Amino acid sequence: MVAVWFVFVVPLVIMLFALFMERVETRLRDAAVREDEVTQLLEDMRPDEARALYGHGIGRALDLFRLRRRGGRAARTRQRVRM
Repeated sequence: MVAVWFVFVVPLVIMLFALFMERVETRLRDAAVREDEVTQLLEDMRPDEARALYGHGIGRALDLFRLRRRGGRAARTRQRVRM
């Protein structure tokens, strides 16, 4: 009788664990920092990105760098101030 429970419960537990790990992997993949992005950041760094790197770490500096590359709000504000 106990063996019957194992036949049904073990595959179910394995499937649930696999689904959970897939969700974790997806979040980690989205949050991962790529080597080419870090290289580009270090080669083309602006003062605000350097301050963010020093004060808040690589994550914040890359956020600012990505915003600038995409032409985000921060990049447009910086251009208006310079004009």
